[in-house]
Amino acid sequence: MCVLYAFLRLSDDIADEPGRSVSDREVALLDWRDRLRVAMGGGEILSGEPVDVFPALSDVVTSYGIPPEELEAVLDGISMDLTPRIYATYEDLRVYCDRVAGAVGRCCLHVWGFHDPDAMETADDCGMALQMTNILRDLGEDAAMGRIYLPQEDLDHFGVAAQDLAAGHVDEPFRELMRFEISRARDHYAASERLFEQIDSTGRPVLRAMLRVYGGLLGRIERADYDVFTRRVRLPAWRKALIGVAAVFGNS
Repeated sequence: MCVLYAFLRLSDDIADEPGRSVSDREVALLDWRDRLRVAMGGGEILSGEPVDVFPALSDVVTSYGIPPEELEAVLDGISMDLTPRIYATYEDLRVYCDRVAGAVGRCCLHVWGFHDPDAMETADDCGMALQMTNILRDLGEDAAMGRIYLPQEDLDHFGVAAQDLAAGHVDEPFRELMRFEISRARDHYAASERLFEQIDSTGRPVLRAMLRVYGGLLGRIERADYDVFTRRVRLPAWRKALIGVAAVFGNS
């Protein structure tokens, strides 16, 4: 898991590196993808930084049978963030979420182990739950950068404009929008519970902790009266620690 995290962190850093133009970051991501393909093909990476992750990543992919195309899907998702875009429908947003979160979840399943092939489909719900939580928590920060992830059809339905998000307006139409999106995210969390019967016992405590931590953020958004603009909604450290202990020693 540490190797996977390192690859994902480095990939994000390439896309978010400050001071570089979009075109430079696009080139850097293409180079990163080329080096990934060489490593997955058994080749040796001779130049370019950072590269230390690739030998270990190749070992992990081989040892756990992780499909390399899942790693490429993550890079596809990261590339989608290079320039602002509009997600017209929820199905459009699902494509993005599947790449940046669902693909990561499917990689994790290979590491944890699973005995039900339907776990791959359930992982999609888990990815949607976690990524929708990220989107709702970070609405203000993303809107300030011109990134609006919520589907345009939802904004139109509730009468919320992109400018309202950028300005941090918390009014009743916005609250109705947030209630709708939180309810949708919770549906995905509920569907994710099937994973506990589909994966091996090794991964269950980690999965439980992730679902509790991220799911807990939705409750904090509600208690903040949906104001995700004034300050970032987060769980206190003691709460996350308690969740971790309960996930490991409790029933999962």
